[in-house]
Amino acid sequence: MIERKPKRRTRERILETALALFNEFGEPNVTTQLISDEMGISPGNLYYHFHSKDEIIESLFADFERGIEEALTAPTRRPPNVEDIWLFLHLIFEGIWKFRFLYRDVNELLSRNRILETHFKRIVAHKVDTATVICQGLVATGDMKASAAEIQALAVNMTVVATYWLSFEFVSDPRKKIGGESLARGAFQVMALAAPYLVGRSRRLFEELSKNYLTA
Repeated sequence: MIERKPKRRTRERILETALALFNEFGEPNVTTQLISDEMGISPGNLYYHFHSKDEIIESLFADFERGIEEALTAPTRRPPNVEDIWLFLHLIFEGIWKFRFLYRDVNELLSRNRILETHFKRIVAHKVDTATVICQGLVATGDMKASAAEIQALAVNMTVVATYWLSFEFVSDPRKKIGGESLARGAFQVMALAAPYLVGRSRRLFEELSKNYLTA
């Protein structure tokens, strides 16, 4: 006999549906009524699991935070290399894409939700710290030439571009549907900030890897 997969719990379905709607239309344009209608359940059923839309957002943010914190772990058992920057960016943009509504509406969300404000601030600081550690490792191995001040500025700039890349894509062409190719461009643009400081093998590797991202 074929084993039947257990039905997903209503709470999980609510989160999945809300995430899809938030990503598609933007969080401010999605109501709990729309979520319940999309699922074919009553508003009362939804409110049994989540008392407000903010509770749904906070639960989704908790999932995002767990994933992004794992992605922000810099190599510790060996010196970092250029591939680590690409992997770092790939994982960051993967998390951004999965929960892209957070980044598209980040300023508005943080202005009204103290929990998200506090935790997102910590995530941004962690991004800067991880980028700094990777760059310092590249300098130590001779793959990058940059002063401590240059590394600090570079780490901040990389974080700014990664954090607001989807917003830039949206305002550049509001009617265009943003797809996965936008992430490839974002990863390239962030990496391009570090390119002028790379030397030797690392610079050549960057040029090779860039071709793959630009043609993705």
